[in-house]
Amino acid sequence: MSMHRTRIRTGGRVVRRLVAAGLVTALAGGLTACGGGGKAALPAKDGGKGGAATQADVIQDAPVAPDSAIPKGSWMAKVRERGTLRVGGTDSGALFSQRNPVTGKLEGFDAGLSQMLAKYIIGKPSTKLSLTTVATRETMLQNGTVDTVFATYTITPERAKKVAFAGPYYESGDAILVKKDNDAVKTVDDLNGTTVATEANSTAALAVKKYAPKAKTLLFQEDGECVAAVKQGRADAYVLVQGILLSDAVNDHSVKVVGQPFTKEPYGIGLPKDAPEAKQFVDAWLKKIIKGGSWAKLWKATIGTAVTGNAPKPPRIGSVEGS
Repeated sequence: MSMHRTRIRTGGRVVRRLVAAGLVTALAGGLTACGGGGKAALPAKDGGKGGAATQADVIQDAPVAPDSAIPKGSWMAKVRERGTLRVGGTDSGALFSQRNPVTGKLEGFDAGLSQMLAKYIIGKPSTKLSLTTVATRETMLQNGTVDTVFATYTITPERAKKVAFAGPYYESGDAILVKKDNDAVKTVDDLNGTTVATEANSTAALAVKKYAPKAKTLLFQEDGECVAAVKQGRADAYVLVQGILLSDAVNDHSVKVVGQPFTKEPYGIGLPKDAPEAKQFVDAWLKKIIKGGSWAKLWKATIGTAVTGNAPKPPRIGSVEGS
């Protein structure tokens, strides 16, 4: 199986596992699918005691574009006139875009970014979510069903022939999960000399061999077996795509995800190819929120509730083929 196909398979399983795990109670509050709601969004990592910004705080403080940045007839002018940004994505992706079943609000990094973009264009974080899949994302952008797609959407040259990509706005990849009390493993270099669990049919086994050649690898068939091996002490760490590990850590507080992914999978914001001004506008907006600190604050309020350490350095806009 090619590496490309393996990544697609793994990504599909991320979504299924997140849905099956029902990872909703760990993510309280948030924003409505139609924009920013109350102040009680994702909890601060310290339980709110340190006054860390919530997702709602970040949205409230997000910038609004000047009229001069939105010329008549442009993609953004049409969004502003409509009063709602139509977003393609998911409502079941823990830490990225998940609907709270109690409040009905969308929570997560992708959801927050889409609401920040809506506020930048419209003046308020008004979004309307349409569920997309790997098979429908390009079509929905091409036929105008959605204005944009925020869906951990990996930029590839093949996809870039059909749609435009702003970004990349985030890089994911293989990451590391350990027991909650393990402070010895913080980076991939620390895996050398340890025993590492991973799934036999994933690309992570090759990644461990490449980046931590002195590690001993234990291969399992399922995610749950890898987590169990770490919890039982048969493995010091578990390496797999970050999305699955974040799901495990949110669902089981006896384990944690450390550091940042050590392989790269760049996520982009999908936009219609027949509106080139949209990509230019969204790229400029991304640079603005990165420079102003909103990007890092949103990461801390969402993904950062399940990942230790500071917010990662954002990828450089336009830095990958297809962007």
